[in-house]
Amino acid sequence: MTLLPLYVLAHFGHHLLTALPVPMLPYIRNEFNLNFTRSGLVTSAFSLSYGVGQLPAGWLADRIGTRVLITIAILGVAAAGALVGISQTFIMLIVFLVLMGLMGGGYHPSAAPMISASVEPRQRGRALGIHLLGGGGSFFVAPIVAAAIASAWSWRVSFLVLAVPSAVLGIIFFFKLGGQKQGVHAARIAAEYPAAKPPPGNVRRLVAFLIFTVTIGGIGFSITGFIPLYLVDHFHVSEQTAASLISIIWSAGLWASPIGGYLSDRIGRVKIILAAGTGIGVLVYLLSVVPYGWGIGDLFYVDGLGIGILLFFIGVVTYIRMPVSEAFIMSQVSVERRSTIYGIYYFATQQAGGVFAPLIGMLVDRSGFHTTFLIASGVSVGLAVVCGLFIWDSPE
Repeated sequence: MTLLPLYVLAHFGHHLLTALPVPMLPYIRNEFNLNFTRSGLVTSAFSLSYGVGQLPAGWLADRIGTRVLITIAILGVAAAGALVGISQTFIMLIVFLVLMGLMGGGYHPSAAPMISASVEPRQRGRALGIHLLGGGGSFFVAPIVAAAIASAWSWRVSFLVLAVPSAVLGIIFFFKLGGQKQGVHAARIAAEYPAAKPPPGNVRRLVAFLIFTVTIGGIGFSITGFIPLYLVDHFHVSEQTAASLISIIWSAGLWASPIGGYLSDRIGRVKIILAAGTGIGVLVYLLSVVPYGWGIGDLFYVDGLGIGILLFFIGVVTYIRMPVSEAFIMSQVSVERRSTIYGIYYFATQQAGGVFAPLIGMLVDRSGFHTTFLIASGVSVGLAVVCGLFIWDSPE
């Protein structure tokens, strides 16, 4: 797809600001004196509204096209992110995070189906994985840049500064996207590779898969949101260090997504999906076990290496799962309903993350991180086993 690099750039711009609530959370908590439950509300304010914005966006993308929706999703996030930067009270912060989520909802339900329609079926997983490089890049770069800015000035300046390149990339996308050329290419692919009807049993598999991936995604998002606070409170690192370390997770987005898409095209989506679901459960449990540093006695010891390696593998599993999930949905849904189903998928995933975040915060307040990680791990592994019974017969 000749326009795939443009979508990668758009994805990067879209997530420059959406990547900030989690790494900035230690700074926000300190300023507003929040407990873990109220800290969870910061991330859930964005994720819940982001999910709500996905639902009508998926419906609109099937009817009015993608260019305007994607542009709004980039420029709208930039504008709302700037408002977050000038918020002076906790209520203002929550309101503007909600606005940022609503404005950003149009991106994914618009971009994923258009990319899928513009490549050969056997290359869909790879193309969707390459597209995720943009989001992975912004989630990797933004926390590092924002942490440095926040340490020098404040977390508000981080939002204000990163709103500028986000807006610029949105404008570039709007003027560079050749809608007619893109439509012609997609039509040619559709003519050469007619879409097959969804396979028998697709509704059963789709429902089981959505329950599984939405819950896993919600748990993963919520746990990740508390990792900076866990690093500050458990390992006593600085806010800047915690905000920067979270980039280790997102660094996998720079390469793991294309590999996940490639593997799904070769060995099957179901195997990758179930392995990733089980893997994230194991890795979440290890958060309470792995030490901050790692080494061999006094001869070799690196501060931060232990937790750093674990965060890296959490990122790998997360980013491998993403394009495979999108490709699996593609295989179970008719062409005319894909944007709508994608909207439901992204809506439900974000809603789950938004609902789980304050609940997990409440559990941390009452029982501590170790018990919270153990419960989240058990739910993830158990769901992977149950889901496998319903989707294992999926034709690849």
